[in-house]
Amino acid sequence: MVMPPSAADIDARAQKVRVLLLDVDGVLTDGRLFYLPDGQEARVFNVRDGLGVQLLRASGLKVGLLSGKTVEVVRRRGEELGVDLLLLGIEDKVAAFEQALEKLGVKAEEVCYVGDDLPDLPLIRKAGLGCAVADAAPEVRSNANLILRANGGQGAVREICERLLKAKGKWRV
Repeated sequence: MVMPPSAADIDARAQKVRVLLLDVDGVLTDGRLFYLPDGQEARVFNVRDGLGVQLLRASGLKVGLLSGKTVEVVRRRGEELGVDLLLLGIEDKVAAFEQALEKLGVKAEEVCYVGDDLPDLPLIRKAGLGCAVADAAPEVRSNANLILRANGGQGAVREICERLLKAKGKWRV
């Protein structure tokens, strides 16, 4: 179990962040899957999370989405938000994390990763700032540097975007 860092330590880690990497199901969405009559899958996204991503990108930070599933609506949402990296259908999240570092030209300590379940644990441990949504699995919460107040799909992404922007002195309202 990781001891929770102080607010000053979280801010120091956040100041180094150049990339926000997000799990999709359970982080950018609430984790529920909707199966449509035609066999397609649907997801529900929070518009405030989307604005947070856009504000973060406008400030110069990069954003990437990592998902074990390949769902067209996730690709579409990523494109709408203008994310810098979209890795779908991932079988090995650690390999995908390493690929993201290379593609985006950053070190692990310059990444904030947000996850919710067991496949996210290695990335939360590797990232400079590893975050868990409020309703994440207990093992994920106990290994995260920061546990967000909001649940996945319900403002957690917006919350981390604001936290990063404020730590960098780039929050403009």
